[in-house]
Amino acid sequence: MVAPKHSPGPAAEHAFRTGIIAAALVGLAAIGISYWTGTIALLLAGYSLVLLFPLYLVAAAMVLSVWLGYNTDASDLRPVYRNDRRS
Repeated sequence: MVAPKHSPGPAAEHAFRTGIIAAALVGLAAIGISYWTGTIALLLAGYSLVLLFPLYLVAAAMVLSVWLGYNTDASDLRPVYRNDRRS
């Protein structure tokens, strides 16, 4: 028997938002500290901000969504019908 799935509540939404903000701050701080200490050059810091940072945020969002129960599979889908009212 398959257990019914319930959608995450407002606490999960708040935790997701807080997690994304925390991940963004940690990522920006890591890039900033790496540049400030001279570990990476300005060009690499810019590359990290423009290309790598968005990918990092997507990965963080994926991890948070699975952890908080936002992940769904094909069994959670239901057909959607369009009401076509042409008069």
